[in-house]
Amino acid sequence: MQLRYNYRAYPEASQRRALASAFGCARVVWNDCLRDRKEAHASGLPYVKSAELSRLRITEAKRTAERAWLADVSAVVLQQSLRDLDTAYKNFFDSVKGKRQGRKVGPPRYKSKKDTRQSIRLNTNAFSLQDDGTVYVAKVGNLKVKWSRRLPAAPTSVTVTKDSCGRYFLSFVVDTEPDILPEVETECGIDLGLSVFAVLSDGRKIDSPRFLRRAEKKLKRLQRELSRKAKGSKNLAKARMKVARQHAKVADRRRDFHHKASTQIIRDNQAAYVEDLAVSGLGRTRLAKSVHDAGWSTFVGMLQYKAALHGRTFAKVDRAFPSSQVCSACGFRDGPKPLHVREWTCGECHAVHDRDHNAARNVLFEGRRIVAAGRAETLNASWSAGKTGTKVPAQRGEAGSPWKGQTTQAGIPGL
Repeated sequence: MQLRYNYRAYPEASQRRALASAFGCARVVWNDCLRDRKEAHASGLPYVKSAELSRLRITEAKRTAERAWLADVSAVVLQQSLRDLDTAYKNFFDSVKGKRQGRKVGPPRYKSKKDTRQSIRLNTNAFSLQDDGTVYVAKVGNLKVKWSRRLPAAPTSVTVTKDSCGRYFLSFVVDTEPDILPEVETECGIDLGLSVFAVLSDGRKIDSPRFLRRAEKKLKRLQRELSRKAKGSKNLAKARMKVARQHAKVADRRRDFHHKASTQIIRDNQAAYVEDLAVSGLGRTRLAKSVHDAGWSTFVGMLQYKAALHGRTFAKVDRAFPSSQVCSACGFRDGPKPLHVREWTCGECHAVHDRDHNAARNVLFEGRRIVAAGRAETLNASWSAGKTGTKVPAQRGEAGSPWKGQTTQAGIPGL
């Protein structure tokens, strides 16, 4: 499987100028090739092939006075920019034809030199790892790198990135074998929330760190300072950089938290199940800031790839599944409840439930059922057909779902 490893790089002044030139040349090639294809489409002409664009916009362009500076950077950078454009078009076409799952992908757009994030991609012909710990990049030089961990194998490509706050990163793509962990007997369902980041089916809770909320006071002050600067001044650029650095700190802390929490869950459990939340929809409500601050999608993505890496089972439970309405002890569906109800009593067996813990247990049972049915990657809509005040159907004991009379040695139904 392919993994990506990111490291912080510290280029010198001359290397930063060379990288800026490479960023600009890659952007120009992208825009020139995109313009040719757009004009051909508007004129009713056939789709311009990559070989023709490479000849016109790279090889022959270097011989002209207007684009002679393209020869100052590695040819690999320019070719990879064209390949990235091809990939963007392929994703767009596959999305239009329905071959690509997920949200619809729009057509490629022009890149601006004002974009806060710049990047170039290189293959093994244009970079190499040196014995002194530096990374050689063609026509840039040996970049100093902070090796926070060892690469498990030789990288197949690298992306050099400059982020919005002026930091440089090297992102290596590595082909590696899965690191299978020893099997354990425990499994967990995960209920994600805002007041508490995650509640596990075994009762453990992961507190919500709320990194953006904690940094809001400083961000507001920096934003006020930014708004007072004269347009086009150097002080405006400095103030904008301060704001970007503060946002980068928030993102870094959130990412570190997600990595640690997801790694701990995957190591402790043989299987992890989580509800497929409609994050994009929740991001348009009054809870948008808190939803984006939690970063649920990033966290779930980490759980998914780490489960594949370490030989664990992972499944998403359909968002229509009424995890907060069903009693995890007897399976009785007690109906919807407003968000302020954090504890409720089952109308059938009179068990008292914590809302989040009960939901996590139900996610665990439904996740087991999906895996037992061999549909770990499919959505299940059967629960949405139920009605309030009815019994949840089916003998689900083997799949791990609760039903009356099923207990373990611990005396907890369904566990």
